[in-house]
Amino acid sequence: MAGNKSYTIVEYFGGDDGYRCGYCKNEKGNFSHGMWTHTMTVQDYQDLIDRGWRRSGKYVYKPIMNKTCCPQYTIRCHALKFQPSKSHKKILKKMSKFLSKGELPKGPGDGEGEPMDSVCEEAGLREPSKVCHSDVKCAAITDIQKEVVESPAITEDQKEVADVAPASLETSRQNPVSVPDGRTTATAPKPGLGADASRPPCRKAKDVRKERRLQKEQMRQGADGVSSIVSPTPPTPTQDNQPKPLEDFINESLPDSSSHCLEVRLVRSNPPCPQFKASFDASYQVYKLYQMAIHKDPPDKPSESQFRRFLCDSPLEAEFSPDGPEVGYGSFHQQYWLDGRIVAVGVIDILPTCVSSVYLYYHPDFASLSLGSYSALREIAFTRQLQKQSPKLSYYYLGFYIHSCPKMRYKGQYRPSDLVCPETFVWVPIERCLPQLENSRYARFNQDPDAGDARVLKDVGRVMVLYRRTVMPYAAYTRKRKGSNDETEVQQYASLVGQDCAERILLYRA
Repeated sequence: MAGNKSYTIVEYFGGDDGYRCGYCKNEKGNFSHGMWTHTMTVQDYQDLIDRGWRRSGKYVYKPIMNKTCCPQYTIRCHALKFQPSKSHKKILKKMSKFLSKGELPKGPGDGEGEPMDSVCEEAGLREPSKVCHSDVKCAAITDIQKEVVESPAITEDQKEVADVAPASLETSRQNPVSVPDGRTTATAPKPGLGADASRPPCRKAKDVRKERRLQKEQMRQGADGVSSIVSPTPPTPTQDNQPKPLEDFINESLPDSSSHCLEVRLVRSNPPCPQFKASFDASYQVYKLYQMAIHKDPPDKPSESQFRRFLCDSPLEAEFSPDGPEVGYGSFHQQYWLDGRIVAVGVIDILPTCVSSVYLYYHPDFASLSLGSYSALREIAFTRQLQKQSPKLSYYYLGFYIHSCPKMRYKGQYRPSDLVCPETFVWVPIERCLPQLENSRYARFNQDPDAGDARVLKDVGRVMVLYRRTVMPYAAYTRKRKGSNDETEVQQYASLVGQDCAERILLYRA
C-alpha cells in the first residue's frame, strides 16, 4: 500500500487473570480484556469505545462485564441537550465567586470525586511484544499484492482496508495545539485575522439585563392587549421561557477588580506541541501532589515515567478533516491556569463524534472548588463549541459509569445520558438502566430478548493481520503458518472489537 496510508496496530492479550480493583479494592476480582496499541486512528478508537473499550495511555482495555467485581458501563452525555442541575449551578457560582472575591470555600468539595476513572495502572497491564519498530513503521508501505494472487476471494477485503487513508495534514496545522480558552468557550481567532467578524461583539452584563427587562415589559404589554412592539435588538438565546444555558454560567461577567484570572488552554499531547513540552514539568508536579493527597500514593510512586506513560502517551494519531474541528482530532490536555500557574489538567481525546474524558487531576490546595465537576462542565461546554465546527461531534463521554461504586454514580447526573448495553452495544437512556442495576451489578439493557450484536464478525478469516511487515487477512495468514493454533484467540478478539474494527485494525502476529 502507499506510504500515506494509516492503520491501527494492536497486540491482543486476552483477559484470563484477575487483578486488583481500584474501586472495591478486591485483590483478584477485576477482569478485563487488554490490547497494546502501537498506533491507532481516531475512528477506530471511536468504534472501540462504543463497544465498551477504554484507553489508559497506549493500553486499551475492556472489562469482562459478567465476571468483573465492579461492572463498568460506558456512559455518554448528550452535550447539546445538557442543562446544568442545581448542584452544577452551585459549583459554577462557587468558582465565579472565588475568581471575583478571591476567597476559597471552606471544607472539602462537593464530594463527587474526580470526573474520570482511576489511572489504569493495575488493569492487568502487559508489556507489548518485542515488535521490531520497522515492522510497525513499514506496515504502511508494505502491500499484499502477491496475496491477492494467492487469495482472489478476499481481494475486496484487502481493497477496503487499503482504502483507509488519514486526512491530509495542512502545513499551517502542524502545531494547532495551543487554543486559549480564557473565560469563554469561543474559538480563538486565527493569527493575523483579529476578532471573528461573524460573531457578535461582547456585551456588558448590565446591557444584557437591561434588554431582558425591556423584553419582559413588551411581553406584559402584549398580554394586556397592547399591540406588539418590535424589539430594538435581536432576542438573546436566554429568553424568559428558556433555561439559562451552561455557557452563561461559565462566562458570567466578572468585575474588572476580580481577585483571580482563570484561563483554560488546550494543548496537543500527541505529538507533543511546544506548549505541552514547556509546561510538562509544571503539569507533572500538580499530578504528583494530586496522587499523594487524593489517592494517598507514597512520594516515590507518582513517578514521571508513570505520568508520561498513562496520561501523556497516546496511540491516537493527530488527524484533520475538512468537516472536523479546527484543532483537529487526537489527544489533548486542557490546562487550567490560575493567575499564571497550572492548577488542574483534564486529559481528553477529541474523536469523530465525541469528546472523551480520560482523567482529571488538580492541585489539592483547590479541592474545595470541586474542580472535578467544574472541569466536566467545562468539557461539556467545549464539546458544544466543537459541534458548531463539526456537526456530528455532539457527545461527551465520561468514561465508565459504575453503579456498584457509590462514588462513581455522580456521572449519571450529567443528563440526558445513555449507557451502552454490554451484549448488544446499543445505547439505552440511563433512566431505563438504573432500576436493573439496583437489582443486579451486571445487566443487559436491551429489552429485546432476540437482539444480538449487530456488528459481530462471523468469518474470522476476514480479520486483518500484520505478519512480517505484510498486511493480510487471517485466512491468508493461516495458510502461511500451517498448523497455527491461535484461531480461538483471534475469534475472541474479533467478537470483542466487532466487524468494522476487525476488518480495519491490524492484529500483530509474531
